[in-house]
Amino acid sequence: MTNTLHRQGARQDLTHDYIIFVHTANGKNREGSAEKIREFMRICEKYHPVNMGDVKQGSMHQDDIAFDGLLRTMGDGTVGAAVFTDLDTLRQVVEELIRADLGICINITGLLDEVRECCRKAGITRHSAEHSLGVWGAKDRLPEREILEFNTMCGHGMVSFNLIRKMIEQVRLRRMTSKQAARMLAKCCECGAFNPARAEALFEQVRERGFLYSERSC
Repeated sequence: MTNTLHRQGARQDLTHDYIIFVHTANGKNREGSAEKIREFMRICEKYHPVNMGDVKQGSMHQDDIAFDGLLRTMGDGTVGAAVFTDLDTLRQVVEELIRADLGICINITGLLDEVRECCRKAGITRHSAEHSLGVWGAKDRLPEREILEFNTMCGHGMVSFNLIRKMIEQVRLRRMTSKQAARMLAKCCECGAFNPARAEALFEQVRERGFLYSERSC
């Protein structure tokens, strides 16, 4: 199960949100995997992802993280991830990873039918599929849907509800651009799974329709 499965939003927004990441299994292929993970990151970086990172070190949107330094200090078993906004680019990444034959697990998060078609065009059949069953329990304590669309792009929950509210207000008052606000949120996501391009589009939608959130405790 991956925390990237919990992303919420309309289908038209999720069609521009694809996360590809690498995973290893203890006792199977974790020992000595660092160089393979580095190669995965090098391949992804060639196709200009909107975000990428190492769950143990941070993402490309954090001011003190440089790609070369990130690669040098990657260790066995870390999780490297990259985010893309279109299926054609994702397909090219998958095709190059097939040729590289790294011998480690590659996972993709996205709409199931689109990911299946991407794999088919790349000449492979996906191994398996996982679903999120959604949120159970006291859902009345959750924030508004618009807030969750931003928050769930960081599956570890590092982008706080109140920071999202503040960024929405800053964009609505034109004190920040949508791009600046999106990058501010992306800095909070350590593993690099947050999609700043989608966040920027969501800020524009919120600004245009004048979303007014309620001041309730979460």
